[in-house]
Amino acid sequence: MQSIPNIDEFNSIFNAYYTRFLRFALGYVKETEVAEDFVLEAFSAYWENYVNLRLDTKPQAYILTIVKNKCLNYLQHSQVRQRAEQQINDHNDWKLQLSISTLKSCDPEFLFSKEIQQIVDNTLKRLPEKTHQIFNLSRNKGLSYKEIAAELNVSVKTVEFHISRALEHLRLSLKDFITLLPFLAYLL
Repeated sequence: MQSIPNIDEFNSIFNAYYTRFLRFALGYVKETEVAEDFVLEAFSAYWENYVNLRLDTKPQAYILTIVKNKCLNYLQHSQVRQRAEQQINDHNDWKLQLSISTLKSCDPEFLFSKEIQQIVDNTLKRLPEKTHQIFNLSRNKGLSYKEIAAELNVSVKTVEFHISRALEHLRLSLKDFITLLPFLAYLL
């Protein structure tokens, strides 16, 4: 362990190595302000921990190790952020491709075909009476959930439940027409 650092010795080390360490950090982080922060923090850490260092500690090596570790942490964090951004971009690209292919495969004639309408009608007929009634009030009469709840003397949550239930049944019935589901959702 050492005693209190000598300010002249510290200034000498700072003046001799600051620019070198800054260039070192800039070589990795490519941002002047970030590199400056890392180098200044490393010199500060050396000053603050001086009394706890072994006598054979080389100040330049100690300070550069701190700069290196700060740069390494910064780059690893950047790498994680870039991977996350890439995954988001990949997912957005996938969604865009799905939208494009769905639109390309959309056949408006088929959307209004008897086959689709028959599947929808049969599915709605098989729904429990209350679910069918609520779905009909929502889709065919255009009532809001709140209006349906008031008319049937039930809660809005009950209306939401029955609408969700009806839509789930329709999704299952129309699963073979998966590319059409976005369009059918607007039509139901």
